Amino acid sequence: MEITFEVLKGILDAYTYEVVFVDRTHTVRWMNKTAQKRYEGRVFIGNSLFNCHNEGSKVKIEEFLRRADAGEDEMFETFNRKTGEREFFVPVRNDAGEVIGYFERHEAPWDREHAAEPVGDYWLRRI
Repeated sequence: MEITFEVLKGILDAYTYEVVFVDRTHTVRWMNKTAQKRYEGRVFIGNSLFNCHNEGSKVKIEEFLRRADAGEDEMFETFNRKTGEREFFVPVRNDAGEVIGYFERHEAPWDREHAAEPVGDYWLRRI
């Protein structure tokens, strides 16, 4: 089987956490289905990520990019007290190891009562 864009898209769409890929110009280039559902009406492919983030976020993201360019991989960003999730900055590299973009990875808090709930439903309930 050849690994095509369609296959990779299927894999990422099956992933129950949101993936919003942003390039080095901070332009949103792709979102998986979970991200489309969670950020509907707020985040748009082709727009700047900073249309939905404040100036403080821009400073943090630029610092994460400097660290990624220096060789760091996934970096802890923050604990979001509003949602109860941990957030991580994840650089994406090309075959030469250069950072071509990034995405933010969220870890949803786990609770025994909702353990079987699909993550997409979890987000809709928490928003």
